[in-house]
Amino acid sequence: MLSGCRRALPAALRLAVRGWAGGGGRRRVSTSWSPVGAAFDAKQQRSRQTGQSSGLFGVPELSSPEGFQEAQEKALQETEQLVQKACITPPGPQTVMIFDQLSDALCRVADLADFVKIAHPDFAFREAAEEACRNIGTVVEKLNTNIELCQSLKQLLANKEVMDSLDPETRQVAELFMFDFEISGIHLDEEKRKRAVDLNVKILDLCNQFLIGAHLPNKIDKHILPEHIRYNFAVEGNYIQITGLHADCSDDLVREAAYKIFLYPNAEQLRCLEELLTSRNHMAQLVGYNTFAHRALQGTMARTPEKVMQFLETLSDRLFQRTLKDFEIMEGMKMKLNPQNSKLMPWDHPYYSGVLRAERYNIEPSLYCPFFSLGACMEGLNFLFSQLLGISLYAEQTEKGELWCEDVRKLAVVHENEGLLGYIYCDFFQRADKPHQDCHFTIRGGRLREDGEYQLPVVVLMLSLPHSTRSSPTLLTPGMMENLFHEMGHAMHSMLGRTRYQHVTGTRCPTDFAEVPSILMEYFASDYRVVNQFARHYQTGQSLPKSMVSRLCESKKICAAADMQLQVFYAVLDQLYHGEHPLKRSTTEILKETQEKFYGLPYVPNTAWQLRFSHLVGYGAKYYSYLMSRAIASMVWKQCFVQNPFDRAMGERYRKEMLAHGGGKEPMLMVQGMLQKSPSVEDFVDALVSDLDQDFETFFMDSE
Repeated sequence: MLSGCRRALPAALRLAVRGWAGGGGRRRVSTSWSPVGAAFDAKQQRSRQTGQSSGLFGVPELSSPEGFQEAQEKALQETEQLVQKACITPPGPQTVMIFDQLSDALCRVADLADFVKIAHPDFAFREAAEEACRNIGTVVEKLNTNIELCQSLKQLLANKEVMDSLDPETRQVAELFMFDFEISGIHLDEEKRKRAVDLNVKILDLCNQFLIGAHLPNKIDKHILPEHIRYNFAVEGNYIQITGLHADCSDDLVREAAYKIFLYPNAEQLRCLEELLTSRNHMAQLVGYNTFAHRALQGTMARTPEKVMQFLETLSDRLFQRTLKDFEIMEGMKMKLNPQNSKLMPWDHPYYSGVLRAERYNIEPSLYCPFFSLGACMEGLNFLFSQLLGISLYAEQTEKGELWCEDVRKLAVVHENEGLLGYIYCDFFQRADKPHQDCHFTIRGGRLREDGEYQLPVVVLMLSLPHSTRSSPTLLTPGMMENLFHEMGHAMHSMLGRTRYQHVTGTRCPTDFAEVPSILMEYFASDYRVVNQFARHYQTGQSLPKSMVSRLCESKKICAAADMQLQVFYAVLDQLYHGEHPLKRSTTEILKETQEKFYGLPYVPNTAWQLRFSHLVGYGAKYYSYLMSRAIASMVWKQCFVQNPFDRAMGERYRKEMLAHGGGKEPMLMVQGMLQKSPSVEDFVDALVSDLDQDFETFFMDSE
């Protein structure tokens, strides 16, 4: 999964770059660098401990939690000055630059705080970051309804002569800033503008409340559960805590109990969801949209809810027979293992599809892990980026206070001709209170600064990998390896989206395009020619046999239609919740009807899966984006890289057409540039469905 992809990012994160030439020329190689693979398979070098703390990410104020308050105050002072400057500047490119600086000033705090509030081990830092996010968010909403500020941008957009003289990226950024004003209700009278600000603050609070509720455990009197399954759950006195679905448990009764208890409706969470959906709809209608979905899809590739539903319904129709066949196979396996209760239920799908994969292809993760040490995987990524893009990754030693945890690694991303492109902080290892999610966070976006220097992007990749042991380095399962490649796809987008404005840098692009680079990396991770470059047994040096890669990749196609059908169901549900209001039925009744029509396994009475659907917060009306991005990634892979995954000419085309623009160009124009055609809904669906076909030659060619 992607974080903070639409926010503008910090200019003030002045990371100390040691050993680099000054000025605008190519930066030289740093003496503090070391090979990337060894850095991950060896113990972390301690940060330099001498002198004063550099502060988190090299931000001096953030040497302590109290520094967030100081950083906020600085950002707000700079914001006031820039607002005044914007209001007196004549229409021209300078107007857009000031707006970008304004956004940048606020996000020196906001984007960094977005990461710190969930990932820092120190509660005081997390709390201070949470407060900073709230405060900056409130300021942003007020600025988005500042009439005088908006007027300065309107004057620019209304001046045809000046607009015609601007380059396409500057025009696009000006229009994006105006869009932010419009969806916040700038055109409304004063009373309605205030209502819009209040609604946005309320929506933010409801989102936070819903996210917390989505992950809270449910508890039940332990005597209600059969004694022989209680040990599968956490016991607290007379109660059992159910913290998840236990989808991988081999005991059908455990999965059934977990499903029914964990998804049992919580009245407060139900009220929160209903209020969130209603508030979003009120906000959308207040600023002139029919529904929240119409507002959310502005600027995306899909553009309208109608187009999204056409895509999802067409895909569902094409999947229908394949999904039925998958369910029959799973039910057959359940009959074989549990003949007394063989009806296939929603809690069975993940488990029995996994059983079928393992039975047919013998893909026990422990057979693969010895070949996927973290260091080897990082060297594999390094080799791939070097061949495709002329980019190398180097480990860099950090300063005192720069990191939030000592096992974080800092990578310098270096181009063979252009020099240093940016930094990736790798927060890869498990720790107490760290979220179990794989994420990419933008900490600072790239932009062309006023002094002519390019502000280098900084990102964090967060995974939950096991630590090394005395006898072995960190070893990854195939799923962990694929997730690493996926998140590194986001990181490369951030490094190579070298736009003039940070408002559209890297992954700051429409959601249904933002996942394309990351999903494309999954195709590379599934290709034997790529895997063969790095998958070596950590003890013997033996290469991972080609047959094992083939089995692994083909196993992913087992029950893949049913897996995709489930995603269609989630995406349709998301569209319906954010469609016309008031909703004609309760959210649970809509869930039941949609599940029966777009999934096929029966709804279970007294459950409310939607109350655990945390993606409704970050991906409201946009959950379809995963499927659409996968369709585009599939087309790019088959047309451009399947013949040769190391093709430098294609790599350069990929950078030029898809990565370099960030959000500074219409996403469909970027796709057209890469594919040399404009894909239709049918093309998207064809790409997804063709990936389900058993086809060994697609992914497994000899490396000759």
